[in-house]
Amino acid sequence: MLLNLRNAVLDLGGPTILNHVDFQLNKNQRVALLGRNGCGKSTLLKVLAGQIAPDSGVRKINQGVTLGYLGQAMPDDIPKTVYELVALSFGEAGRLLLQSHNVADDDHAHHAAMSELDTWTVAARIEKVISQFQLDPEMEFAALSGGRQRRALLASAIATEPDILLLDEPTNHLDLDSVLWLENYLAARKGALLFVSHDREFISRLANRVVELDRGQLHQYDVTYKDYLALRERRDEEELRHNALFDKKLAQEERWIRQGVQARRTRNEGRVRALKALREDRGARRDKQVSATLKLDAGERSGRLVAEVEKISFSYDGHPIISDFSTTILRGDKIGFIGPNGVGKTTLLRLLLGDLTPASGQVRLGTKLEVAYLDQQRSEIDNDKSLVDNVSLGREFIEVNGQSQHIIGYLQQFLFDPQQARARAGLLSGGERARLLLARLFSQPANVLVLDEPTNDLDIETLELLEELLLRYEGTLFLVSHDRALLNNVVTSSLVLEGGGQIGEYVGGYDDWLRQRPKKNVLQDSSRKIVNNSRLGKSAPAKPATTKKAKTAKLSYKDQLELDALPAQIASLEAEQEPLYTALSSPDLYAAAPEKVRDLKKQLEDIESKLNSAYKRWEQLEAL
Repeated sequence: MLLNLRNAVLDLGGPTILNHVDFQLNKNQRVALLGRNGCGKSTLLKVLAGQIAPDSGVRKINQGVTLGYLGQAMPDDIPKTVYELVALSFGEAGRLLLQSHNVADDDHAHHAAMSELDTWTVAARIEKVISQFQLDPEMEFAALSGGRQRRALLASAIATEPDILLLDEPTNHLDLDSVLWLENYLAARKGALLFVSHDREFISRLANRVVELDRGQLHQYDVTYKDYLALRERRDEEELRHNALFDKKLAQEERWIRQGVQARRTRNEGRVRALKALREDRGARRDKQVSATLKLDAGERSGRLVAEVEKISFSYDGHPIISDFSTTILRGDKIGFIGPNGVGKTTLLRLLLGDLTPASGQVRLGTKLEVAYLDQQRSEIDNDKSLVDNVSLGREFIEVNGQSQHIIGYLQQFLFDPQQARARAGLLSGGERARLLLARLFSQPANVLVLDEPTNDLDIETLELLEELLLRYEGTLFLVSHDRALLNNVVTSSLVLEGGGQIGEYVGGYDDWLRQRPKKNVLQDSSRKIVNNSRLGKSAPAKPATTKKAKTAKLSYKDQLELDALPAQIASLEAEQEPLYTALSSPDLYAAAPEKVRDLKKQLEDIESKLNSAYKRWEQLEAL
């Protein structure tokens, strides 16, 4: 056990954030902390990091255990340069190192202190981590883009190689290359990790344990993210059944207490006391927060042709962004844009929409286009105006899909109560700002929807609702996102900015691009280079590939029999999972029979391992 929280209570004036919460973080655990926006995940991380003290309860970190923390908000008093930021994460050794440039050679006390703290080893580690994150050590932090600032803060958090890492939305504002590098680094890293993220692929790859903060309670699952989803669904169903039975009993007792005089004369005082207890329990119950209601009006159908692009080129400061690119976009296409930050995804979007004129070539737009645009800077929100004024645009009623709604009622569908709807937008959290932008965007009919990094700050539940909405959307979609699951599930084709002005066009989403891409691809090469550097601490020349003569594989009779049997084998294994999920979803089991919980989890892990092997073998045989 490295870090422990016992019986923690925290109330910041609204609903109780932590209600007698227990939590323990052990060595080599990689824990995903999940929950709805506003439930208190970031606050819990701050409690565990020692930045906020709980109202009651105990936080204990073992002696000698080191901790690194990355929050969502920008820290105060950021040092001037990237090098200074990372160096100061080493404490006194980093400060001595920074001061050494201004210290005289004969300052023996300073040099002795540096030698005692082994600052030269610290200097090497600083240079290594800055190189891993591909940052310029002399760059001023304030001059960096949002994505590079995030990378610099990550570098500062992991530079000391702490025993515990607490990361709050570490993938926000990172491009796919950076997300993939971070994913690989954290998967290979030794030590404990607790992280908050909305990136479902990131969670699936990393988490070997899941905890969910829900209405002040912490639900803990020693399973993978996939298994957690099944257990959560069963828990929610059980809660609904329990609440329905409770409410039915309470209604029956309320009818009994209100019977006539004769009934009141003979009533049982014990039953009256039980009714009072039921009333208290119902008053203390915190019902599950309802989900946002997302509706989108595709408006009038556009013409069949949305955009015809012929050999367009565009450069910036002499650097080619797009070179000789042609494509045709038709009504109903759902197109994903993939590429590192700064490579030109937004520029390509603006060219396709006619907002920019190419240096050569032409873009011919279709007819009856109604465009709605969500930009990643969230610049559409006026912080000084109320939520109502930001969305209504002077209207009292909003019409969506032919139905008229009052603006207050419309905002309630996006989880804003009437009081909050009249408050300043500048008071909103990141997740609330994201929901407000969606409310504004969906309040207008649009047959062309442009979403530039829409998933930043959205919780997973709202993200899944957005995904379902985009799947049903009948208009044309342009989607820029580093969320691999969203790209895989929604888009029908992908435009990949591969560097040097080259744009590849591929059928399907992110995983489809990985299968189709050329073997030497700019995005993949850069990702591999970063991963290699993380192991070596410096750039390493790529080894020449060894070419082997291709062999023609053939499916034998035995292999065919095995392939035919695999679907039934997989179905049987999945059927074995069901009763285990049902048993583990019972909260009483953990208190009554903890030894049985361990056995059931072991059985579940064994079945999961067999399933993974079966799926892998099926893919191998299908490929033959």
